[in-house]
Amino acid sequence: MALAEAKANAIIERLRIEGHVEEDARATLLITADTVVVSHGMVREKPNNKEEAREFIKGYSGGHAAVIGSVVVSNLTTGIRKGAWEKAEVYFHEIPDEIIDSVIEEGSTLHVAGGLTLEHPLTSPFVEAVVGSIDTVWGLSKALTEKLIKDNLVAVKIT
Repeated sequence: MALAEAKANAIIERLRIEGHVEEDARATLLITADTVVVSHGMVREKPNNKEEAREFIKGYSGGHAAVIGSVVVSNLTTGIRKGAWEKAEVYFHEIPDEIIDSVIEEGSTLHVAGGLTLEHPLTSPFVEAVVGSIDTVWGLSKALTEKLIKDNLVAVKIT
């Protein structure tokens, strides 16, 4: 949540938007999000290098990881902000070392939280199950985002 909030604050600062309320103004919403993976009690963001990516993926092999996705919806017109997080669990079969090596050599592992994308053709056969929303695993829960948008717009009408 802190990272999604920080992203919103940074964007608002760059836009130099100051809180104000305009009667009957149309809502302008800013949606920010962040995703982390938790494995063996450790938070995994994007790996810093190939060795760290290898360590992350080997840690998932034959085990599981939790994906935590946070979403913040900021109403730039009213200043109202709503945020929440959602968790999904991913269970893995054993991932052979040669698959891990191939995925790492492609380079995509350094650009995603936890160092692994489930939809990758090399790794998807080793995903045993996903418990929770696949959207959360992919980085933005559609259902959670829609709820926060609705809650934000309803809050405008109530206040």
